[in-house]
Amino acid sequence: MNAISASLADSATMMRRNFRHTMRNPLTLLNAIIMPIFVLFLMVYVLGGGFSVGTDYVDYATPGLIIMTIGYGIGPTATGVNSDMTTGFINRLRVMDVSRGAVLNAHVIATLLRTLVAIALVIAVSFLMGFSPSASFPEWLGAIGIIVLAVLAISWLTIGAGLAAKTPESAGILGVPLMLLPFLSSAFVPADKMGAGVRQFAEYQPFTPIIETLRGFLTGSAPSAGTAITAVAWCVGLMLIGYVWARKSFTKRA
Repeated sequence: MNAISASLADSATMMRRNFRHTMRNPLTLLNAIIMPIFVLFLMVYVLGGGFSVGTDYVDYATPGLIIMTIGYGIGPTATGVNSDMTTGFINRLRVMDVSRGAVLNAHVIATLLRTLVAIALVIAVSFLMGFSPSASFPEWLGAIGIIVLAVLAISWLTIGAGLAAKTPESAGILGVPLMLLPFLSSAFVPADKMGAGVRQFAEYQPFTPIIETLRGFLTGSAPSAGTAITAVAWCVGLMLIGYVWARKSFTKRA
């Protein structure tokens, strides 16, 4: 078995371990679903009538809720990777013929799959609330692509933060900004309707172009090339930052 196949096998083993942990604690998945659905209900049925967005509000808000779901699902990843480091699990791997980097890969893959399940359920609920996307098959592929890129970017950032934290509890807290940042984007109201200062922040933070790109795909209107390129650039850039941060922290502490 060569080094690549051995690393893949180790990653698969670590991923099964993460899935068993998820099944033993299903709240990790429920937490990523319940809050976005509550926010969707709140925005559509309670506050949505107060916003003029030029379309049915559920169609406008759903893309933002999809991205917000990512943020609500990263807490277990941060605490899990920190626990692996602080409880000595990584140290035990030193005496075994196991790729320690497989631990990080498994956390990323498990987070991706867990988040995609949560997003699918959130989309299903939004359909029950009247969500009616006009996306063609290629546009659905584009929407799925930007979602996967966003999940990977946030996952690597979360793993980097989790490894840098001193305790699992503090690692979980580090994910809070990623949960709150979508509220200061165009997730629920167009940026140009916000007040001065907040509007500029919303326009230039990473979640706004990601959400606008996703919204363009789902509504069938196609996002502008500039917005789509900006969204992909943010995702790739954040992913690289998170990956380098995670690898350096992992090498330093493992």
